[in-house]
Amino acid sequence: MKQYIGLDVSMKETAISIRQDGKRIWRGKCASDPQLLAAVIRKRSPQAQRVVFETGPLSVWLYHALTAEGLPAICIDARHAKAALDMAVNKTDANDADGLAHLAEVGFYREVRVKGFDSMLIRTLITARNQLLTMRLQISNQIRGMMKTFGLTVPKGAGGVFERNVRELLQDNNRLARIIMPMLQAWSDIRQQSAEMSKQLVAMAREDQRCRLLMTVPGVGTVTATAFAAAVEDPANFKNSRSVGAWVGLTPRRYQSGEVDHDGHISRRGDSRLRGLLYESAAVIMNRSRDTSSLRAWALALKERLGFKRAAVALARKLAVIMHAMLQTGELFNPHQAKPVPA
Repeated sequence: MKQYIGLDVSMKETAISIRQDGKRIWRGKCASDPQLLAAVIRKRSPQAQRVVFETGPLSVWLYHALTAEGLPAICIDARHAKAALDMAVNKTDANDADGLAHLAEVGFYREVRVKGFDSMLIRTLITARNQLLTMRLQISNQIRGMMKTFGLTVPKGAGGVFERNVRELLQDNNRLARIIMPMLQAWSDIRQQSAEMSKQLVAMAREDQRCRLLMTVPGVGTVTATAFAAAVEDPANFKNSRSVGAWVGLTPRRYQSGEVDHDGHISRRGDSRLRGLLYESAAVIMNRSRDTSSLRAWALALKERLGFKRAAVALARKLAVIMHAMLQTGELFNPHQAKPVPA
């Protein structure tokens, strides 16, 4: 007999529901530990066909751990499952597990591709680096604002210039220096750590052939190349390059009902950080790049008709398509054709 399992995962406990022949045959709870969960599933459901759970903070770790235990783990889109789970009158972990088990049995779910640990390490490094850069900017702005209250305006400058200017202004103000200097020291430490993470990122990009290939595209730097390679992983994960733009959330929404049919703003689904990096690369191509590639010429012509923001979004979508095609074929970027060409 085929059995189907739904797991509603939380930090401490996981609700388990097992269905067979259209009926629930068992449900209970277990600590959110893959080995304990695997032991319970083997005991209660020796013929498990699908073990379904939603996307969440623990989904990557849980998926790989359950798969290593030999279980048919399936991670499904939480937004897709929400519509079905909201049909329950009472919202409880047990009812959510029942709903997930029901989805597993009827096959009405959208499976999510779970990234490997190597890709997640790269994404974690990028996220941590961005967080440190944000903290560094916030602290420097706080220092400027507090010193301005006492008539001390820090001149423009970043990095060592900023630190030197602050120290010079505080030389004759010991009382204020006792307040500002600890913040300046924290800013300096964060600056040093973010620089170390940047070095790690550059080293990863140099060792990865995919990143070196993607960085031949104008406007695409180390961060964008590594983020894109880590997100896509295997180009074969996509049916074609055009689908990457939709996956990143850079294609317009569509609403059609009866005689009404119109497109809206972009969907903004998928990886928001990668979408932002692609947009930044598009902005660099349009505003800072001096190359004469047909890609930039196309974007600037679009800017004249639609404005900067829409043209940048369209260029970001085109970059996603081109970069996936490059990973798929292993070919270099040709600035005169705006598409990959043989190396």
